[in-house]
Amino acid sequence: MELNQIYNNAREKMKGYCKVCPFCDGKACRGEVPGMGGAGTGSAFQANIEAWQRYKLEMRTIHQVQNPSTELELFGVKLTTPIIKAPVTGSSYNMGGSLSEEEYADIVVEGSKEFGTIAMTGDGADPTMYNSGLEAIKQADGFGIAIIKPRSQKEIIKRIKEAEKVGALAVGVDIDGAGLITMALKGQPVGPKSKEEIEELVNSTDLPFILKGIMTLDEARIAAEAGVDAIVVSNHGGRVLDSTPGTADVLAEIVSEVGGRIKILVDGGIRSGVDVLKALALGANGVLVARPLIIGVFGGEKEGFKMILEKMTTELKKAMILTGCESLGAVKGNILRKLND
Repeated sequence: MELNQIYNNAREKMKGYCKVCPFCDGKACRGEVPGMGGAGTGSAFQANIEAWQRYKLEMRTIHQVQNPSTELELFGVKLTTPIIKAPVTGSSYNMGGSLSEEEYADIVVEGSKEFGTIAMTGDGADPTMYNSGLEAIKQADGFGIAIIKPRSQKEIIKRIKEAEKVGALAVGVDIDGAGLITMALKGQPVGPKSKEEIEELVNSTDLPFILKGIMTLDEARIAAEAGVDAIVVSNHGGRVLDSTPGTADVLAEIVSEVGGRIKILVDGGIRSGVDVLKALALGANGVLVARPLIIGVFGGEKEGFKMILEKMTTELKKAMILTGCESLGAVKGNILRKLND
């Protein structure tokens, strides 16, 4: 299977939901929520893309780095790549439905494990979607991370316990889903959380706890003080609030606030291995990727999914060679040059 075939297949299977543009920048799908677009004018989606493009790499070739390591250790597990599948649900109303929720979850969890990385499974407007992810994690002997929508405390803790039963590596809440249109349309109440509520969730489990959806210094500080093990710097792909900054615009200052105390992951507009390297140089420990990998799934199922993972990891490795970075730990901010706004 070739990449062109994957994109062509995905374009056909996701027709009416995702245009599978040659470069995914959110312009053709602005306002398409449900669907794969950004909220409102789509400016937050587009800001994610544009923010990464403002950073350029300093090319260095006088060194001995020839075979850099892309390995990442996360929650005691070694991964072959810092690219983690972001939690996404809604095959039927976001992606066209050519794959069932169960098929989609199986592909991303099993495919990630086979590649040597890990998938986050999601929660959705149809409560059974969370179960599809849990079943996939169970079949993968617990090699997956279950992410839950910001429901009531009782409902979240119930889902945490279900994740524990299948042996999930970690759990979390995508608090950036507090205003999701699709949840409201389906009568599934979600909303913001207080620091005390986050502490209650952290203390309800012995599993590592991730809070996804942090975009400001004060909330990064609150999350760390509440005891979370990791945060994801994320604006939910620009799908919940129009006119937010891109994640790359806020990542470095959040790292300066809580880096070293907790793990910091980032998502939003990451389209290539070069973007991954930029995120690492800004201080992220790893990245979450959604749209490119979704296209891989719908265009080529597990083979297509792993091909996109391979493509992005190879791009990362090449960029590490050409910036003189022998490992992820060796990636520093001095490989970046930011263009004037």
